[in-house]
Amino acid sequence: MHTDILILGGGVGGVAAALAACSMGCRAVLVEPYDWIGGQLTSQAVPPDEHPWIETHGSTALYRAFRNGVRSHYQRYYPLTRDAAADPFLNPGGGWVSPLCHDPRVSLAVLEAMLLPHEASGRITVHRRARLIEAQAHADRVVAARIGLADGTEIVVEASYFLEATERGDLLALANVEHRTGIESASDTGEPSAAAASRPLAMQAVTIVFAMDHVDGHHVIDRPVDYDHWRNVTPPGWTGPLLSWTYPNPRTLRPTTPRFRPNIADHESHEEALRHPDLWSYRRILDRSLFTNRFFQSDVTLVNWPMNDYLEGPLLGVPDTEVHEARARALSLSLFYWLQTEAPRPNGNVGYPGLRLRPDVLGTGDGLAQAPYIRESRRLRAVTTVVEQDLAVSARGDAGAIHYRDSVGTGAYRIDLHPTTEGDPYLDVAAHPFEIPLGALIPERVDNLIAAGKTIGTTHITNGCYRVHPAEWSIGEAAGRLAAFCLQRSCDPRSVQESDLLLGDFQTLLQKAGSDLRWQGNERLPA
Repeated sequence: MHTDILILGGGVGGVAAALAACSMGCRAVLVEPYDWIGGQLTSQAVPPDEHPWIETHGSTALYRAFRNGVRSHYQRYYPLTRDAAADPFLNPGGGWVSPLCHDPRVSLAVLEAMLLPHEASGRITVHRRARLIEAQAHADRVVAARIGLADGTEIVVEASYFLEATERGDLLALANVEHRTGIESASDTGEPSAAAASRPLAMQAVTIVFAMDHVDGHHVIDRPVDYDHWRNVTPPGWTGPLLSWTYPNPRTLRPTTPRFRPNIADHESHEEALRHPDLWSYRRILDRSLFTNRFFQSDVTLVNWPMNDYLEGPLLGVPDTEVHEARARALSLSLFYWLQTEAPRPNGNVGYPGLRLRPDVLGTGDGLAQAPYIRESRRLRAVTTVVEQDLAVSARGDAGAIHYRDSVGTGAYRIDLHPTTEGDPYLDVAAHPFEIPLGALIPERVDNLIAAGKTIGTTHITNGCYRVHPAEWSIGEAAGRLAAFCLQRSCDPRSVQESDLLLGDFQTLLQKAGSDLRWQGNERLPA
């Protein structure tokens, strides 16, 4: 089959790209390997990591429409208290990692509703539970991709443009598009925080998130087969076992011991929560105190903690990725079993047998997320590579992040790197609100491939702030609009980036569609 645009990956960036391209009249095919579209928001079960100004700027109108849709869903269908129903900034989970912690199923409902008109019109075909098997390239173009569908059928899709929105950068590898993985050296990038030598397999930990609540009773799962292994592991930089209440503070690397208080209805500020972290409310996605008449037995929280960051190997670039993914899932089950049976309690007892896994929340049989949360993908060798010097406060001082001539969006997040598979510790670097250069979406060589997610031209270090939900959405939306613009103008992405006239027209199009191309204020993230 042939289509205008083939979007590989139905995560945050892929969905944004599909909505943008279809809104401009293009035909598209979207390929998603899991049951749910939405990636970080749904199948990976990661509440949106957002900056403090997300309600007004630093994203796109389409992303804000999604966020409004989430709140509207709760206000229309859930039995909220009067105050919660009237709150324009409703945070359904009351979690402190995000101003919009919510059930992944609500994200899914909203994203599906946003895509449905385009599916109904025939502009887009969405293949769920489908996988990219092979990509065919000729000279400097991707020609076609072979897709395995859920029913076992294989199809070959030819397209004018291929959007790389996979979580691992699969299209880059299969189409032999130049890319990087892991850690670059300081001599490669000039970054102040870079390592002395490059290590392509040193990648940030992946995490298998799980959902749980706490109710009366005994809900202890069977002891995981490899539980003894995980309870005896001490990762590099830790002062004790992985399965414990103490872990390195991501900013200071000093040992931190948080609180854990199931179903305590606290509503602390983000700043207070950082000073005295509570893991129950950290990524809580349902705060039962916001709903009427004890409608819910318990809060529901998601577990994406230092203790279930998997560090024993990457999920790309090695032959045994399936083994590592299975072990990452075993780690999360072992953490849950430890919480139920051995976790020390403030009263001197151990274990919380009332904890329950919630498979319904994640659409799985075991209560673990459908997909691993992969922080770091293959990264495109792009026309523009974003480096630490472009946005770190230590490098830029009071000047703010660098302004790119070809900006297609904005974002804000600290450079937040998790420990790597080769023993590197957390790295946390203060960063200014930043811009997304069009050149980071465009390969050095290939003409008709556009990065539409975390595969853009960042480094290992700057990936740490460009990988979060609003930035990924802005990247995907810009990629979808760029492909449509190129089809309408009969030009290629590199020409748009190089030509002042074409670039000006494209940036005007983005602004009319509601994208912020320049940061609107002088804010900076807390040091």
